[in-house]
Amino acid sequence: MLSTFWQKTSGLFDALMQSIPHCCALCHAVCVEGLCPDCKNRYFAAALPRCRQCAHTLPESGESLICGSCLKQPPAFDQTIAVTDYTPPVDQLVLAFKFGGALALAPLFARMLQAAMQRHPADFTRPDVLVPVPLAPGRLASRGFNQAHEIARPLSRQLGIALMPRLIKRIRETVPQTEIALRARRSNIRGAFAISEGGLPAVKGRHIALVDDVLTSGETVGELARMLKAAGAASVSCLIVARTPL
Repeated sequence: MLSTFWQKTSGLFDALMQSIPHCCALCHAVCVEGLCPDCKNRYFAAALPRCRQCAHTLPESGESLICGSCLKQPPAFDQTIAVTDYTPPVDQLVLAFKFGGALALAPLFARMLQAAMQRHPADFTRPDVLVPVPLAPGRLASRGFNQAHEIARPLSRQLGIALMPRLIKRIRETVPQTEIALRARRSNIRGAFAISEGGLPAVKGRHIALVDDVLTSGETVGELARMLKAAGAASVSCLIVARTPL
């Protein structure tokens, strides 16, 4: 009953936030969803061809849906949908959301993710469960919210897919991945997560989609995917707002 109440309350909150005038996070024009139509069309309209598995961009003339890196060394996750690349000025939009408290952008990011998923009906299977990438307890306490959870909540309602924010927990604090070299990130994140007690029935035989704001090296979602598959998940996908380009 409490979870139902929270879902209804958070839905009303998101609807209220969308109705209140805001300044565009990029050009500061008055708008209603955190990003004005001009900036949205300019920076998010293009649908670039991407690797089905890791979401790196592919050559326009490429015939394969999988990039050479994924063919050579497949990641643990099976599919990735990304809205756009993590490049200027999109990176500033994500930073405003993540560190500037621009929470009104969360429903916008969720709608963009839904649209990106709908552009790939033939090669993207619908997930059974949405799971936001867990934030370390210390960073959650200092930031006050998990940006992945804020995106996943409205996305869950839009898609009608169950959201399980407590399915995975962090059991070990780690150095932020952005603060260490790429080659050290896998060892840094190894063993940092666990499936919550009683969570195995929600994993076995299911398609789990991990939701996050930015995908860079892929080591965090890779570690999560390996753990989920070891627990019996049928497949693991990533739903990402911005992909760091090569």
